Amino acid sequence: MTIGERIGFVTLATTDSYAAGALVLARSLRQVNTVAELVCLVSNSISEGTRTRLASEFDDVIVVDVLNSNDDAMLTLLKRPELGVTLTKLHCWKLTQYNKMVFLDADALVVKNIDDLFQREEISAVADCGWPSCFNSGVFVFKPSVDTFNELIEFAKNEGSFDGGDQGLLNDFFSDWSTKSIDRILPFGYNVHAAATYAYVPAFRRFKDQVKVVHFLGSTKPWTSKNPPQGEFSQFWQLWWSLYESNNQAKSSENVSQNTSNNNSVETPVMTPSGFAAVGQSQPGFTPTSPAKAGFDIIQDHLNAQLSSEASEPAPKFDIKPSKVMF
Repeated sequence: MTIGERIGFVTLATTDSYAAGALVLARSLRQVNTVAELVCLVSNSISEGTRTRLASEFDDVIVVDVLNSNDDAMLTLLKRPELGVTLTKLHCWKLTQYNKMVFLDADALVVKNIDDLFQREEISAVADCGWPSCFNSGVFVFKPSVDTFNELIEFAKNEGSFDGGDQGLLNDFFSDWSTKSIDRILPFGYNVHAAATYAYVPAFRRFKDQVKVVHFLGSTKPWTSKNPPQGEFSQFWQLWWSLYESNNQAKSSENVSQNTSNNNSVETPVMTPSGFAAVGQSQPGFTPTSPAKAGFDIIQDHLNAQLSSEASEPAPKFDIKPSKVMF
């Protein structure tokens, strides 16, 4: 990275659930004082209100077409049918207004400054804990290029993805990741997988000070439950919820202050972590409603529905259909 280069972190949200993850990711990056710009790619299925809320956290929110592998067989093997549309992240290579970028999955949480990643070359990433000869595509350094984007699309059409998602495709395309240069293999602290803390607790305790990015891999995400999993990873689960609710609480306090000085007999409901609640003196029998919910209201309602479900809290499924570009 040289002086004058434009750098940025980019993520992808294709559902309101993952939009909640993207919002927390942005806050975590701001909290560690990044100097890079923050960009969020979103699909057309994200509501206008949610896009507006994302725009308050990111420097730029860009609507992109959905790219779907439609490889049901491979995705079934992974037991993650929703991962087909993760190929949409290939659009990040078209952000050529930036000299270098770091992609972060929306289910990641940054706990220490990682701006040093912009000194790395394409493609730099952390080994996947499931098959370390491959890199995990939840965090990677890349250089935007329309030529690379077009080559990736052609490669996807001709070769497909061995796992049906973006990780298989990117590992085949950048097949020399682990052999070209040791500098492209990032330390595990830049993409700490939840599964690893269960498999090797002593190592996590020994190297926990080196954790920079936490990646909530797998079907269970923080937004599916406030109850953290047992073990060392619970502290990061709690941190995720703390960052998520911090904005809600600030909004609630602001609304309380505004409503205190308002003489209307019916106060405006405000959002709380558990849903909408009336503030101040309300008319008897008044039931708070929100005829025009937007942004975090929509996301919060979606999360509340998940949290109140009597089911075993399955992973959120992508609720979008392929559009325009299909493989």
